[in-house]
Amino acid sequence: MLCLIISQCGEDKIIKQWNSKAPLLDKKEEPMNTILGKHIYHGIDHHWKKDIFATCGECLDVWDEERMEPVRSFTWGVDTVGSVRFNPIETHILAATASDRSIMLYDMRGSAPLRKVILKMSSNRVCWNPMEAFIFTAANEDYNLYTFDIRKLNLPLNIHMDHISAVLDIDYSATGKEFVSGSYDKTIRIFPVDKGHSREVYHTKRMQRVQCVRWSSDNKYLLSGSDETNIRLWKANASEKLGALKPREKEAFQYNEKLKEKFQFHPQVKRISRHRHVPKLIYSQQRELRIMRQSEKRKEANRRAHSKPGSVPFVPERSKHVVSEEK
Repeated sequence: MLCLIISQCGEDKIIKQWNSKAPLLDKKEEPMNTILGKHIYHGIDHHWKKDIFATCGECLDVWDEERMEPVRSFTWGVDTVGSVRFNPIETHILAATASDRSIMLYDMRGSAPLRKVILKMSSNRVCWNPMEAFIFTAANEDYNLYTFDIRKLNLPLNIHMDHISAVLDIDYSATGKEFVSGSYDKTIRIFPVDKGHSREVYHTKRMQRVQCVRWSSDNKYLLSGSDETNIRLWKANASEKLGALKPREKEAFQYNEKLKEKFQFHPQVKRISRHRHVPKLIYSQQRELRIMRQSEKRKEANRRAHSKPGSVPFVPERSKHVVSEEK
């Protein structure tokens, strides 16, 4: 039977490794290995192929499962590193978010960090695209998600808007075409990689702030963990029928999808496909944010119209959120 090792860390400065195999009925479950660290740990991630894992806290440490001391440690003048993720394709590259509003890139083969980009507000999580080695998306405190290319960090590829509070977690689908995000506003949203707005939003009356989200490897389900200590299972495609389908059913579903695709720009079809019921609080907050953005654009246009030509330049929306890039 295949045995998987699950690693965990916490604010007690202890790293524990557990066997995924359930213990016998008369045996108490105990960790396979316990490591006492030197500082508090805020995040952990395992290598995709090797017996290596990384932890983050006051610095970023790379560990070997068979050793009690870190193999390598990285620091870059920050107080706290909040989260870390291994690249699933270029597995020697890591991305981490820090308390100084930066997103940092590391290479395990080197002795120093590679690059970092500083945003206007801090990022909570970062996730790599499993199909494109150079692309990652960061969940930010300013209600948005930012998709970057590591070859050009001074400008995000896309800004994904729709949440009305801080985005706490993010995870990509196995196809790399979509990702799911969980937010402080008690909702889960599914975003296409190349679109700025979500295609789906999930919420319930009892669900509180969503702390973590995951997309299943078969690309059919989402998992979410929220503040009221519940784990929920969602369908990645809300209208998809579960279970075995007869040939005629498959043909009917495929035919309906083609019809939707053919008439997607028809006003009535577009209105129906975009409409989603959301709680009153989220609806009113979205309306308020929309009014604020329109007001800022109107104010900038008025300032430009009543100023000397060229004194108020046009600044692209993607450039407004990046402060600097350091190497």
